[in-house]
Amino acid sequence: MTLAKRVFWPFGHLGLKLLSFGLALLLWMVVSGEETVERGLRVPLELQQMPGGIELLGDVPTTVDVRVRGGSGTLSRVGPGDVVAVLDLRSARAGRRLFPLTPEQVRVPFGVEVVQVMPSAVAIAFETSAWREVPIAPAYDGRPAPGFIVGAMSADPKAVDVIGPDSAVRRAIEVLAEPVPVSGATTTVRQPVTLGLLDPSLRLKSTRSATVTVQIVPAPLARTLRNRPVHLENLGDNLQAEAVPAAVELTLRGNRDALSYISSDDIKAFIDLAGLGPGQYMLDVHVDSPEMGVTRIDPASVQVRIARGK
Repeated sequence: MTLAKRVFWPFGHLGLKLLSFGLALLLWMVVSGEETVERGLRVPLELQQMPGGIELLGDVPTTVDVRVRGGSGTLSRVGPGDVVAVLDLRSARAGRRLFPLTPEQVRVPFGVEVVQVMPSAVAIAFETSAWREVPIAPAYDGRPAPGFIVGAMSADPKAVDVIGPDSAVRRAIEVLAEPVPVSGATTTVRQPVTLGLLDPSLRLKSTRSATVTVQIVPAPLARTLRNRPVHLENLGDNLQAEAVPAAVELTLRGNRDALSYISSDDIKAFIDLAGLGPGQYMLDVHVDSPEMGVTRIDPASVQVRIARGK
């Protein structure tokens, strides 16, 4: 009997009941006191339930415009991502399809009503998904050292699988490779690179990188210059110097045009004597040749005698 009275006693937990009633009354007063307003928003369009085996074709809208209604305070608190239009694509199939977009397909916070969605329908084209193996196109950037040229290029793997809409896959002729830098190179360059595609509707099925090899080989033509005088540079004051032998033979490599137009006076053999005092030295011969590659200097070193001037 005591238990029954405790359960059904109407004034049990009176304090909590009064508190709940007060909070509900306060919330009602706040909401009812707000001015109802309408506002236009541009919101993201979210695509869901995309069937397998088909691909989106062309540009697809990423946003839509909606008009929402609610209390001024409620709408002022609506932030990016609070309102999202959702398009269900589970019925999609190959071809151009029109999907209605209604206020019921827009997610909004509590207290916000969707009045209108623009556009009221979205047209999307679909195509059957396909894939095939497409060759990688190796590339390089820069110029090898003078006297050298770029030879054969190869990629490992030679081709990768590309996936996307059937028509785009059939048009694909190559997969782009990040250029390999070869500036100043005199030997073969091998480097891992990132792969990519120009067509945004295509993607790589799995492989995202490859190793590209660029062969650097001597230029095909050579030219020999004989009896080129050795210039002695940066000789100190009150000193005199003599090179033995006083001339060298140079072999140049380059392309046909460069070798045809170059003059023997454009190629200078020299030895830098900066900081050297009287004495006898065996010094290396250097050559100024910005466009040509000097592949041989004969002799490569000469004897230099430095003495005090008279």
